Amino acid sequence: MSDKKVVVPIMSELAAEGKEPDILFWVGCAGSFDDRAKKVTVAFTKILNTVGINFAILGNEERCTGDPARRAGNEFLFQMTAQQNIMTLQMYNVKKIVTACPHCFNILKNEYPVLGLNNVEVIHHSQLLQQLINDGKLKVEGGAFQGKTITYHDSCFLGRANGVYEAPRTVLEQLDATLHEMKRSKSNGLCCGAGGAQMFKEDEKGDKRINDERASEVIGTGAEVVAANCPFCITMLQDGLKPENDKRKSPIMVLDLSEMIVQSNKL
Repeated sequence: MSDKKVVVPIMSELAAEGKEPDILFWVGCAGSFDDRAKKVTVAFTKILNTVGINFAILGNEERCTGDPARRAGNEFLFQMTAQQNIMTLQMYNVKKIVTACPHCFNILKNEYPVLGLNNVEVIHHSQLLQQLINDGKLKVEGGAFQGKTITYHDSCFLGRANGVYEAPRTVLEQLDATLHEMKRSKSNGLCCGAGGAQMFKEDEKGDKRINDERASEVIGTGAEVVAANCPFCITMLQDGLKPENDKRKSPIMVLDLSEMIVQSNKL
């Protein structure tokens, strides 16, 4: 990536100037604090800057959506957190949200409206990237992945939970590479092992970890890159692929769609 300065407007600062962005970028906990996921946040922000989208983030006013708490069974903590977020979103008159985390996407889109978040469009960043490509606002140079074989991992909350399969694949089609699907993909895709708050608890008894099973399927495609769209999936896939990558001169890369565009376009 280039060292070009990344511009990230803050919602409160825009509000003080009487301005409202077109889109709120919901960064999420992983995108804010996890070192690996922060690279995705920077990459996606570079794309937003490049295409000139009028966006902002909440900054310190953004709290966890409460998704891990609800999945783990702490409904009280979830509802308390969600109500705080809804009050913040309504205060800023937010009408459209984009996020790079399928967990945030799913809960904001499908579960927050029951608690009062109405008339707000929520999209995943892969959907926005597809829209930008379709509208001719984002052109993807495929050189960085020319001749490479890529496989794609469907995250549970984007895929099976919300039926978003084609948007990320449309983005990948712009790269000068070969897409080799895993046997378990789309509606038959295999979880990375992090869903349902499993990311934050000890393994349960079993013969094999789920991310190790998924990593074996990635290796079986012969892919040099596995594309993902979720910070949890990226972590789990990287961990699952580590034993194989330790033996390779050229490791199998795990990249978010936005990172692939940034590498291809040298943003």
